[in-house]
Amino acid sequence: MNNTVIWIIIGMAVVTYIPRLLPFVLFKGKEMPPFLQGVLKNIPYATLGALIFPGILLIQEDITYGLIGAAAAFLIAFLGANVIVVVLGAIAVLSVYTVFMPL
Repeated sequence: MNNTVIWIIIGMAVVTYIPRLLPFVLFKGKEMPPFLQGVLKNIPYATLGALIFPGILLIQEDITYGLIGAAAAFLIAFLGANVIVVVLGAIAVLSVYTVFMPL
């Protein structure tokens, strides 16, 4: 590798690291309002939902397939199962659906 590539990698590392470091530096020792804490705690769930929802709608030509899988996953999760059980349960439901209701 030449020096240009190495400097590009170092630059990308710095640019990636700065947004991760700034909140720790700026908010060190400060108390955030409860509302802001609640918002920040829900960001991962909102992001996950935004990533998963289009896949539910676009998994097959027929939207029913995705909706059945999502409903099964939601129901299993609502009953308190962990993530692995939710995923395996949704896969099982869709497998049974595929066998009995071919697309």
